[in-house]
Amino acid sequence: MDAFTAGLLQRIKATETDLTMARETGDDFLADVEQAELDDLRRLAAEHGVEVGAASA
Repeated sequence: MDAFTAGLLQRIKATETDLTMARETGDDFLADVEQAELDDLRRLAAEHGVEVGAASA
């Protein structure tokens, strides 16, 4: 796995964690921000052929 792929997958995992925390604490604004970031990261992964995995879907 190259550095780009590893970094992208790490960012996706961290963003998923942050999104979960925002939802659990009821921070709707932060949840929206994190969801947008996650959508962008997943799009970037798809454009570069990086498989994110079922757990991140």
